[in-house]
Amino acid sequence: MPRLIYDYTKSELERVSLSPERFKRKLKKAASNLLPYEIELLHKWLQFYTDNRPELRQCLTEIPLEQKGVC
Repeated sequence: MPRLIYDYTKSELERVSLSPERFKRKLKKAASNLLPYEIELLHKWLQFYTDNRPELRQCLTEIPLEQKGVC
């Protein structure tokens, strides 16, 4: 069941990826809702997903994904 939230978060991030501001908001929401191991998985996925999207890559530095001590 928890996997569904993680998968939903990824699909939401993909859906709003055309707008860096919306992407950042969804990312902040995800960081506060996901479990620590899910945040770690999301961080790895984000590194891959934003590899060819520099406008989204800068959003990653503004989000405290490391704050929960997983990254």
